Amino acid sequence: MRNGIEFEVYGDYALFTDPLTKMGGEKLSYQIPTYAALKGIVESIYWKPTLLMIVDEVRIMNPIRMESKGVRPIDYGGGNTLANYTYLRDVRYQVRCHFVFNLNRPDLAFDRNEKKHHNIMKRSLKAGGRRDIFLGARECQAYVEPCVFGEEDGFYDHYDGEIHFGTMVHGINYPDETGRNEMEVRLWNPVMKNGVIKFIKPDQCTQIRKIKDMEIKHFDHKNIQSANDLLQQLEMEVNK
Repeated sequence: MRNGIEFEVYGDYALFTDPLTKMGGEKLSYQIPTYAALKGIVESIYWKPTLLMIVDEVRIMNPIRMESKGVRPIDYGGGNTLANYTYLRDVRYQVRCHFVFNLNRPDLAFDRNEKKHHNIMKRSLKAGGRRDIFLGARECQAYVEPCVFGEEDGFYDHYDGEIHFGTMVHGINYPDETGRNEMEVRLWNPVMKNGVIKFIKPDQCTQIRKIKDMEIKHFDHKNIQSANDLLQQLEMEVNK
C-alpha cells in the first residue's frame, strides 16, 4: 500500500493501563495493547495534523506474561507513596497500519501529498521513529523496525479457538478527527484469533461516551511544515 507501513515494536515492559485501576493508584496493564497505544506509536514514527493514522491489526508474537513491581510514585498531595504496578513483560508485536487524509481539516488541503508523506513515514520508520517510542507509559521504552506482517513464528499462531478480552478502551475521539467539539472515549470488545487482533475503525465503535467539550486546534501553513518542504529538508541532510 502506498499509504501503509508494517513494523515490529518490542520492549522489556509495557503498561497499557486499565483505567479502572488508575483511581486506586496501583496500575494494572491490559493483556494486550490498546488501539490508542498503537496509534500513539505510529504517530511517534511520523505524524502531521493533515493525516489520520489507522491501525488495522496487531499480531502478538510473545506469550502474555505479567510482572508486578513495587514503585514509589509521586503523591497528589506531595512527596512519595508506595504502590504496585503490574506490567506486561518481554513484549513484541507486529503492527499493520495506514494513513488517510483528515477531511475535517480543509485548511490543510495544501499538504495532501500521499507519496511524499509515505516516503517520509518509511524513512522515519527505518530510523526508529521521529520521537521516543514507548509501550503505554513513558517508563516502558521500546524500539521499532520495519517488518513483513505475518513473517516469523508467533506464540499464538496455532492456538485453537478465540481469546476474548472483554470490554476495553479503544481510544479517544478528538475534535479535529471527528468534527465535533467534544472529547469522547471509545470502548470495544477485542478478540484474538491465531495471535492476530483485527481492529475496528474509530467510526465503527458503538460504545462512545463524552468526556468534555473541546475546541479544535488551529493549524495552517504558518505553523506546520508541508510534506514537500520536510522531504526536501531530509534529503538535503542525507546528502551533506
